[in-house]
Amino acid sequence: MKSAITISLVTQAKGGPFVYWDGLADGCARAAALGFGAVEIFPPSAHALDIAELQGLLDHHKLKVAAIGTGGGWLVHKWTLTHPDAAIRKQAREFIREIVDFAGGFGAPAILGSMQGRWENDLTREQALAWLGEALDDLGEHAARHGTVFLYEPLNRYETNLFNRQTAAAAWLRTLKTQNVRLLCDLYHMNIEESDLAAALRECGPLVGHIHFADSNRRAIGMGHTDIAPIIAALRDISYKGYLSAEILPLPDSDAAAKRTIESFHKVSEMTGD
Repeated sequence: MKSAITISLVTQAKGGPFVYWDGLADGCARAAALGFGAVEIFPPSAHALDIAELQGLLDHHKLKVAAIGTGGGWLVHKWTLTHPDAAIRKQAREFIREIVDFAGGFGAPAILGSMQGRWENDLTREQALAWLGEALDDLGEHAARHGTVFLYEPLNRYETNLFNRQTAAAAWLRTLKTQNVRLLCDLYHMNIEESDLAAALRECGPLVGHIHFADSNRRAIGMGHTDIAPIIAALRDISYKGYLSAEILPLPDSDAAAKRTIESFHKVSEMTGD
């Protein structure tokens, strides 16, 4: 398994669960100094990222891009893939498609989290899932053109009412036309929704495509009550080789959260023999 840490470039997300907030150059330098292997980036849009700048930083610090989030489309514009307005759904999909293209250029997947939306009022769950499935079929195949997957993240009940549990989301993904969408399993959300995190990961098996490495209180692993050992054992059992990426609150501050995360990652590496 590989280590990654988050960098947010979205002003509207200030105070949210991202470790570094002071730009790509600062975040990459701090991540590399601690020994992280990759960064996960949360931009306001694909256009806010510069290919040459990012590539230069990655080369200089010997880092990879673990993934790029699309949640800026929700925070900045309030766009979702299940919005009742077809024009907004189209804008949402194009926004995500541009991030898929940018991420794909670095061999990385894009993440669908908050832009999945929810069903409410006159919109039925069945209709919302039909729109979401259509978008994932499209975006999954678009990501495949770059040789990457597309990541879908089940969120907790307070953030969406579409899918909250990993196994339900996995079963639904298997019904899609595309075979190129994987689950982003966020341990924080799972701590709210799952009775047994390790069992859920085992049941999802090869559909697990990315892990958000967060404790029960959304702080760094080791700062809450998550028992990480059985989770790592489950990931080892399903032959997971992807990233453990810290999408966590920068508490007590960014440097302390990052240091605690890399220490926990090293303990995980000792468990797995990586």
